[in-house]
Amino acid sequence: MPPSCDACDVLRALERARLRALVDADLETAGALHAEDYQLITPGGAALTKSEYLGGIADGSLDYRTFEAASDVLVRISAEVGVLRYRARIEILVAGTLDEGLFWHTDTYERRDGSWQVVWSQATRIRS
Repeated sequence: MPPSCDACDVLRALERARLRALVDADLETAGALHAEDYQLITPGGAALTKSEYLGGIADGSLDYRTFEAASDVLVRISAEVGVLRYRARIEILVAGTLDEGLFWHTDTYERRDGSWQVVWSQATRIRS
């Protein structure tokens, strides 16, 4: 499907809402957008479950200051799976230590019970 397809635009909007929820520590919205079996692979190679990831947001050990697309959000989509890829600008306090930079970000969404939820995310630091 072309990048301007309606479903592609829906996924882009959901991703913007997800990033905003993480920055705002809006756990209700973030919880609804992340599947129960969600997993994040961090730039350092750690694998975090939904509970670990959102738990870190809840307790403040992960405190996003900025998390936004710094490029076009490219989308590949089928009836039940959508993959988004973009460069992200991230500024985050991790256990009180500031980390910031540009990252390649890839998110895989699945349509579950009629709604899209992110199931996998992976971030790779872009070295200058």
